[in-house]
Amino acid sequence: MRHSVRSTSLLLIGFIAVAIAVPSIATERHDHDGHFAKHHPRRDQVLDRTQRQNHRITHEVREGDLSHGQAHALRLNDRSIAQQQRAAAKANGGFITRQQQKSLNAELNSNSKLIGH
Repeated sequence: MRHSVRSTSLLLIGFIAVAIAVPSIATERHDHDGHFAKHHPRRDQVLDRTQRQNHRITHEVREGDLSHGQAHALRLNDRSIAQQQRAAAKANGGFITRQQQKSLNAELNSNSKLIGH
């Protein structure tokens, strides 16, 4: 699947805008005795998806369906999503809220569509 540099750039700008907004979405605070839950189920689900998407990106480059530049932009998007997840978890005592998970998954869905099959 080929995409123009302009559409990839616009998508990246959108992800950056969301990256700035996500920490302010935090409405729930889950602080269980100050324990930072590195393996909370919602966090794991988001991080597992970013890892799977990175494997798909590598596969699509090998197949010739993505250029190295496109792959780099897509990986930056995934890295931004993972950073947003870490920032949200830090703000919430180690957890991400359901709303934050939903928002991060929406971003992952957008990135997934650009990766292809």
